[in-house]
Amino acid sequence: MKTLLIEEKPNGIVIATLNRPEKANALSIQLLRELNDFLSSIENDSSIRVVIFTGAHTRVFCAGADLKERKGMNDQEVRFSVQKIKMTINRIAALKQPTLAAMNGTALGGGLELALACDIRIASLLGQYGLTETSLAIIPGAGGTQRLSRLIGTGKAKEMIFTSTKITGAEAKEVGLVEHVEKQEEVISKALKIAHLIAENGPIAVRQAKRAINLGIEVDLNTSLTIETNAYEKTIVTEDRLEGLLAFEQKRKPHYKGQ
Repeated sequence: MKTLLIEEKPNGIVIATLNRPEKANALSIQLLRELNDFLSSIENDSSIRVVIFTGAHTRVFCAGADLKERKGMNDQEVRFSVQKIKMTINRIAALKQPTLAAMNGTALGGGLELALACDIRIASLLGQYGLTETSLAIIPGAGGTQRLSRLIGTGKAKEMIFTSTKITGAEAKEVGLVEHVEKQEEVISKALKIAHLIAENGPIAVRQAKRAINLGIEVDLNTSLTIETNAYEKTIVTEDRLEGLLAFEQKRKPHYKGQ
């Protein structure tokens, strides 16, 4: 059985669904392999404008690592599994396309780390969200300690991680962990609405904006402004920029081709 389902929508939108509902969509070795195959297939595909990650048929978006699978591993195999999860999540963070985490349920541990690697997060009102690894005598190992603290601040991130606290979707919105919180059955529709808004804009411009933000936030202001200038330069020579000006002049909707 496929553990990752891929659905192509109009306007270059792709939904990648974690498909292990009987295992709370936990990140097994097979699922990680299929995720990496998917990432390899889209990384340089300019026709893909937005990627949505979600979970299948359950109130759990992703429970993180498959602990039952890991229980049968020796120390070396555990290290490999942890690195595989971290590498996969880092690849998601590095995608040129905008990414949305449609968390239609609970996201814990590696599941939340996957969402943290996305650009925009939507939570479920009924979901619970947390990096609960310290309750298992380990720590978040796939970017959680770094991405969570950058997103919600070091104090709140430390509190959540040190105490293994799980917060509700509403609390996640309040602390800035997610951009939106919806009823469970409306999470995907909200993600698609945002994705369509993104896909209507110039795809090269959107990718360059993502690059400028992601690189700029890690450096001083003067350096980040140079990064922004360089990203802007990449849009000047595009056909899409001319199409945008022409559409504005003709008072019509632009038709961007990513060229």
